[in-house]
Amino acid sequence: MGRYLARRLLYAIPVLLATTFLIHTLVFVLPGDPIQALAGDRPVSPSVVAELHRRYHLDDPLFVQYARYLRGLLSGDLGRTFTGEPVADALAGHWLVTLRLGLTAWFLETVLGIGLGTWAALRRGRWADRAVLGGTTLAAAVPVYILGYLAQLVLGVRLGWFPVAGVEAGWPSAYLLPALVLSSFGAGYVARLTRSSVLESLGADYVRTATAKGLSRRRTVVVHALRNSLVPVVTFLGIELGSLLAGAVVTEYIFNLPGIGQQVFQAIQLREGPTVVGITTVLVLVFCLANLAVDLLYGLLDPRIRHD
Repeated sequence: MGRYLARRLLYAIPVLLATTFLIHTLVFVLPGDPIQALAGDRPVSPSVVAELHRRYHLDDPLFVQYARYLRGLLSGDLGRTFTGEPVADALAGHWLVTLRLGLTAWFLETVLGIGLGTWAALRRGRWADRAVLGGTTLAAAVPVYILGYLAQLVLGVRLGWFPVAGVEAGWPSAYLLPALVLSSFGAGYVARLTRSSVLESLGADYVRTATAKGLSRRRTVVVHALRNSLVPVVTFLGIELGSLLAGAVVTEYIFNLPGIGQQVFQAIQLREGPTVVGITTVLVLVFCLANLAVDLLYGLLDPRIRHD
């Protein structure tokens, strides 16, 4: 197991390097001057622009800038914004909001997706199965920005069940509605994936053998069919955890949540390269750790899988 963990951590290094270099390159080639973008419409003297370019090494070649960023990253430094604030401190003020939103959405996606998928599989061809298939298709077809505004109008304004925007109400009240919107597509996919996987397991020989031995329906489904069916579902959920954290830009904008999604959007507008690359680095690490956790769970779900 230790050798497997070390090998997987080594695999994460080229992924981290390639992703950060790609983002660094995209930020580098964006048109315009980041110093002037930071000043807005106010004029900035050429001497001040030249001094800030020198201070933040903006005139250096791309590879020189990237090498300097990597040296700082090895020491735990994510860089500094053009206002002089460490990127790590800027992240600390927004990361908790996105983390709460992402984990809440991931929990809802897991519970609703696996629950509805199993329920539909056990009632194949009945009204419940057709309702789950129809509902998941609708959730996948409606764009998140339309679903978000509809949820605000119906569940927030007219029914008053949830706060419409902001985080003043705290967790979980302020996060449940945006988490439902954020998890809608993923929950539908998990439900369909669970349904097809459970149906395949229910027709397997080991399930028929367990039924012939007199095991109860619940034990047969939960212990034998559902456990083996969760391998592809866990794979998707592991990747989805990173996707939820990285893809909350639209949801945070709709519900006015001060998370890293809004921070990335503003940083791109201002050409704040250190902020964009720093947040991307953290998100790539989350992806790598989530995939590693998924691979380790395989052995618990399916005893036939061994980590060499």
